[in-house]
Amino acid sequence: MTVRETVSHVDTAWLRMDRPENLMQIVGVMIFVGRIDAARLKRTLAKRLLRYRRFRQIATLDADGACWVDDADFDIDRHLRHSLLPAPSGKHELQKFVAEMASEPLNPARPRWEFNLVELADGNSALVARIHHAIADGIALIGVMNTLTDERSDAPEDDRQQTQPGADADRRKKVHGAIDAGDTDAGNRLWRWTIAPLTDLTQGVLSVGGQLWGQYLGLRNQPGAIADYARVAAAIAEEIGKLALLPSDSQTRFKGRPGTVKRVAWSEPASLAEIKACGKLLGCSVNDTLLSCVAGALRGYLVAKGDRVENTEIRVMVPVNLRAPDDVETLGNRFGLVALELPIGIGNPLARLYAIRARMAALKGSYQALLTFTLLGATGMAPSFVEEQVLKVLASKTTAVMTNVPGAQQARYFAGARIDQQMVWVPQAGDIGMGVSVLSYDGRVQFGLLTDKSMVDDPQNIVDRFADEFEKLLWLVLLQPVDRLADPNAVAEDLARGARGPRAAARPQSASSARAASTSRRSIASIGTKSAAS
Repeated sequence: MTVRETVSHVDTAWLRMDRPENLMQIVGVMIFVGRIDAARLKRTLAKRLLRYRRFRQIATLDADGACWVDDADFDIDRHLRHSLLPAPSGKHELQKFVAEMASEPLNPARPRWEFNLVELADGNSALVARIHHAIADGIALIGVMNTLTDERSDAPEDDRQQTQPGADADRRKKVHGAIDAGDTDAGNRLWRWTIAPLTDLTQGVLSVGGQLWGQYLGLRNQPGAIADYARVAAAIAEEIGKLALLPSDSQTRFKGRPGTVKRVAWSEPASLAEIKACGKLLGCSVNDTLLSCVAGALRGYLVAKGDRVENTEIRVMVPVNLRAPDDVETLGNRFGLVALELPIGIGNPLARLYAIRARMAALKGSYQALLTFTLLGATGMAPSFVEEQVLKVLASKTTAVMTNVPGAQQARYFAGARIDQQMVWVPQAGDIGMGVSVLSYDGRVQFGLLTDKSMVDDPQNIVDRFADEFEKLLWLVLLQPVDRLADPNAVAEDLARGARGPRAAARPQSASSARAASTSRRSIASIGTKSAAS
C-alpha cells in the first residue's frame, strides 16, 4: 500500500528554497584508503540506508502543500552511480567533480539523494554524496552515516539493529506526541507575547507554529520547568528585535548575485590535539580557535586581492542543534541558526581570537536559534512570496553559512574500506554565495569551502591559508610568556607595541629553532591528548 505523509512545515521550507543558483542539497565527499568494493557498497546501502523510509520516498510539492509518497518504481541503481575522472584524476579533478555535482539538481521525480563512486589515480576511491536538505539536517545525517559505517573492516554486512519500515514515523509520533496535549494554552500564550513586534500577516502564520516552542523549551513534557513565561517571552521578543534590526554586513567580494557554477576546495588534515591544546592554553574552545583561523584565512585572501579590510566584518549563519539527546535518529530538520560576525578587520591573531570568544559567549543562552527554527517553519506555511522576502533579507545580512561537524574520532569503515578523509557542506539559501565547513574526524580537522565562481573562483587560495593562521596562533603561544596568555589585554598591549608581534608571526629558520619548535609542539599536542582523554 502506498504511504503518503505530510511534509513538516520546516522541511517544506527547505524543499521550496531550491533555486538553480543555490540548490538545497547537502554535499559530502569521502576519500577511502584503497579501492572500495562497488558490489559491497551497493549491498550496504540497500540493507542499511533503505531502512529509512525517506530514502525510498518522493517529495511532491503543489499548491496544497508537500507530501512524502512511496516510490513504487524505486531502483537503487538510479541512485548509485559510478563515475570516471579525467586524467590525472587527483585531488584537483575530484574537487572539480564535487563542484559540478553541487551544481546539478537532484531528480524531483525520484527520492532526492544520490551516491557517486569515483576511482582515483592513486589507487584510492572517493564517494560523493548528495542528499536534499528536506530529508534531514546534518546531525540526523551523522546518525545515518554511523549506521552505514563500522568500527572495523571485517564487520558483518548486516551487523545493524533492524529498523521496521514505519519506524521513522513511529518515532516521530512519540517525539511530537505531546504537541496536541498538555500545556498548549501556555505555549500559545507564550507565542502571543513574543510575536507582538511582527506584522499581522506573519503573526497569523507563526501562531500555528507556536506549538513548536514548547517542545524545545521543555514546556511540553515538563510544563513547570519554566515558571516565568514572561521572562522567556521578553527574551525571545528581544531576539526578534535583534534579527529584524541586524544591519547588512560588510560589502566584500564574497557577496553578490550567485550563478549556477560552483567551486569546491578543502585543506589537508590538521592535528585536532594541537588545536585543542592551543585553545586550552589561550582559554578558548576548539570552536573559537577554528573560527579564528577561518576568519584569518578569509582576511588574508582579501588582503592578497588588494581589498581593504579595515573595520570589516562578515556575518556567518551557524546552525545550532535543537534535538533532544534521544532524538538523533529521527530524520527531518531540527536546528536553528545564530548570526555570528567574524571580525576579519582585526589583523592580530590573538586579538581576533579573543573577540570571537567573546561573541560566541554572548550567543550562548540566546533564543536566536529557537526563533530562526520557528521562522523556517513559518516560511514553510506561508505563501511563496513571503519566503522570497525572507530569503532576500537573510542574504542581505549574511555572507556565508558555516558548519562545524563533529565526526567520529576513531577510524570508520564503509563497505569494508577505511575512510581516510571526509568533508560535508550544507546549502546556502537565497543569494548567499559561500559555504564554510570544518569537520573533525579520526583525531584530525579539515577546513572546506564551497563558493560561487562569480564571487570566488579560487577557493583553494583561501583554504591553504587555514593552516598558516593556526601556525600564527601556535607561534604566539610558544613565544608569549605563559602567565600573560590568560590576559588578552596584556597580550594585545605587547603586540601593539611590537614587542613580540613580528617574531611571533614569523617561523624560525635555524635548525636549532626548528628542533625547539618541534619539541614545543609535541608538548602542546600532549596537553591536547590528555585533555581529550579526560
